[in-house]
Amino acid sequence: MSKKIKAVTFDLWDTIVHDDSDEAKRKAQGLPSKYEARREEVWQALNRQAPTPREEVVKAYDVCDAAFNNLWRRHSITWTVAERVQVLLTGMKRELPKAEFDGLVERLGRMEVDIYPDLIAHAKEGLAELASRYKLAIVSDAIVTPGSNLRRLLEIHGVKQYFSGFAFSDEVGHSKPHRSMFDAAAKALGVEVTEMVHIGDRDHNDVKGPQALGMKAVLFTASRDSDKDKTSADAICASYRDLPATVDRLNA
Repeated sequence: MSKKIKAVTFDLWDTIVHDDSDEAKRKAQGLPSKYEARREEVWQALNRQAPTPREEVVKAYDVCDAAFNNLWRRHSITWTVAERVQVLLTGMKRELPKAEFDGLVERLGRMEVDIYPDLIAHAKEGLAELASRYKLAIVSDAIVTPGSNLRRLLEIHGVKQYFSGFAFSDEVGHSKPHRSMFDAAAKALGVEVTEMVHIGDRDHNDVKGPQALGMKAVLFTASRDSDKDKTSADAICASYRDLPATVDRLNA
């Protein structure tokens, strides 16, 4: 018999906030895309030390991104922002003074907080209702924004208070679907992994990952629905208005 659900874990990107919805805000302010801005930040930091062709920085950044994605997808590991910058610099055979290095890492890591993505519709109300009868935690990969700033993002949107635990990949040491992410959330909430249900938008990471651990999983399609026709999810939900009832039905 399945255990009763005591806790609900949430992906963040395209589950609580619309991924890349900040790009339209950047464009409206006359700012470059995040892709361009990150490379510009690195180029400026290096160029302040010695003249550096911008195209060399772009190429090195692209190579570093490819290495990051390979490690993330094949081995469920996400480098911290500092590790990514160091890999890039090592590849270019360059160094930065500590103050310049730390400033660059800080600027890259806060880009999605300075101009932040939008909260998914009715998320605050849905989370508040769920938090009234379940423990909640975030289980999210940290790709270019560290967990410390992802907490700030949740604060900005007024929803951080609903969560009693956080498992961010840069802090845990692995990314989804590695079981250490869900173990970290269960430990923070004081429940067993099999007493949690996970909510997320990606079938591989957010559905099959937790299901392999004996959890139930809900594919959430309010922002991204690319996986809805191939999912093994225990339920599919398209709105925060319906999410509390969806979780309750799984717990019935």
